[in-house]
Amino acid sequence: MRVLVLGGDGYLGWPTAMHFSAAGHTVMAVDNYLRRTIALQTRSQALMTNPDLEQRAELFRALTGKEIGVRIGDCTDFRFLEGVFKEYNPDAVVHYAEQPSAPYSMRGYEEAELTLRNNLTTTLNVIWAVQKQAPACHIIKLGTMGEYGTPNIDIEEGWIDIEHRGRKDHFLFPRQAGSLYHTTKILDTDLLWFYVRTWKLRVTDLMQGPVYGLSTPEADLDERLAPNFHYDDLFGTVVNRFLVQAVAGVPLTVYGKGGQTRGYLNLLDTLQCVQLAVDKPAHPGQLRVLNQFTECFSVNDLAGLVQKAGKHLGLNVEIEHLPNPRKEAEEHYYNPAHSGLLELGLKPHHLDEGVLAAMLEQIVRCRRDIDRAKIHPRVRW
Repeated sequence: MRVLVLGGDGYLGWPTAMHFSAAGHTVMAVDNYLRRTIALQTRSQALMTNPDLEQRAELFRALTGKEIGVRIGDCTDFRFLEGVFKEYNPDAVVHYAEQPSAPYSMRGYEEAELTLRNNLTTTLNVIWAVQKQAPACHIIKLGTMGEYGTPNIDIEEGWIDIEHRGRKDHFLFPRQAGSLYHTTKILDTDLLWFYVRTWKLRVTDLMQGPVYGLSTPEADLDERLAPNFHYDDLFGTVVNRFLVQAVAGVPLTVYGKGGQTRGYLNLLDTLQCVQLAVDKPAHPGQLRVLNQFTECFSVNDLAGLVQKAGKHLGLNVEIEHLPNPRKEAEEHYYNPAHSGLLELGLKPHHLDEGVLAAMLEQIVRCRRDIDRAKIHPRVRW
C-alpha cells in the first residue's frame, strides 16, 4: 500500500514511517519541524540529538535498503498538502501532524492560538485533500483518550446509545477535555464526523493513551534512528519523564494526590494499532473509533513501578508529591472499554519492571545530557 505519514518526524511519526517501510509498503513522511522549533524555543529538546528527517531517511535506506520518501512543508498550507496527495495518491494517511502538548497549549495566548490554528487547519486540509485528490484514501487520525475526560460512568468505545423520553439514538460519547490541546482533538473528531456524513469518507479515530518506550526493531538498528525522546514538562509523557528523573536522581514529580488514572501503551503497540487500522480499514461513510491503550495505571502506580525498576540498577529513586499545576480530578472513577483493537488482532506488550529496567539502561547511557531544569512544571492552569 501507499502510506502517507503526516508528522513523520515526531515521536510516533518516525517509528511509524520506518515500520511501514520495513513491512514493504511505499511510505512518504511529511513534516515542517514545528515540534523541534517549539522544543528549541521552550528549552524542551529531546534527550538524544536526532538527525533531521531527510538524514534519518538516508540512514534508514543505507541500513535496510528500504526507502522513505520525504517532503518538508507545512500541512496548514492547503496547496502544499493537496500537491502531496496529488503526487502520491495514498491508500492511507496517518495524521500525526498536530501540536501534541497539553501544557504548551495552556502556556499563553500565542501558544493557544498556534495549537488551535495548526491542529484544526491541518485536519480540515487533510479532509479536503482526500476529497479532491484521493477520495478512496483511508484517514487514520490520532485522537486521544484525554478527549473523554474522567466521567463518573464507564467510557464506551467512541459511541454511546442514548434513550431519552422513550426514543433512542446512537451518538458520539460525550467528551470533556482538560486542556485546549485535548479540545482541539475533540474538534478534529467533530470535523471528521461531519465530512464522513457529508462525503462518505472512511475514517479511523485512534483514541490513544499516553505512550512510553524507546525501542522498535527499526530504531534498534542504529541509535540515530531512535524516536524523539522528550522528558520535559511540556512534551514528555509521564513514564518517559519518570524514567529520566530516576536516572538523574530527581524525585519523581507526582502531581497532587497521584490518583489520576489513564490508559497507557508501549510504543510497539502504537505501531501495531496503526498497522491494524491500515490493514483493516473503515468502510466508506464510517467513523470508526478505537480506544487505543492496553492497561490502566494511576500516576502513583507508575511512580511505584519506576521506583522498583530503579532498584534493580542500583538507583535510589524517591517520590515527591507536588502541588498539582493542572485543573484535574486527582481521584476519580475510570473504566474505559478497549475491545476493538484486541478484536482486530492486537497483541499487547504489558508494562512491568523488566520493560522499565531496559529503558533505564538506555537512558543511563545519556545521563550526562539530562538537563534538570526541564523537569519541574513550568505551566499552570
